[in-house]
Amino acid sequence: MTKMHHASSAVYSLGLIGAAVYFIGAATTFWGGVLGFLKALVWPAFLVYQAFRFLAG
Repeated sequence: MTKMHHASSAVYSLGLIGAAVYFIGAATTFWGGVLGFLKALVWPAFLVYQAFRFLAG
C-alpha cells in the first residue's frame, strides 16, 4: 500500500469516529444511537452528494 492510501484511511477513520461521536451524542434513545452509528458509516456519501448539488448550481 502506498503512503497516500494510509493517509486517506487515517482521515476517513478520524472522520468516522468524529461522526459517530456527533450522531450518537445527539441521539435521545438507544435506537437513535444505533441509527447515528449507521449514519456515521455512510457520512462520506452524504458529503459528496451535497457537494455535487452545490457545484451543479
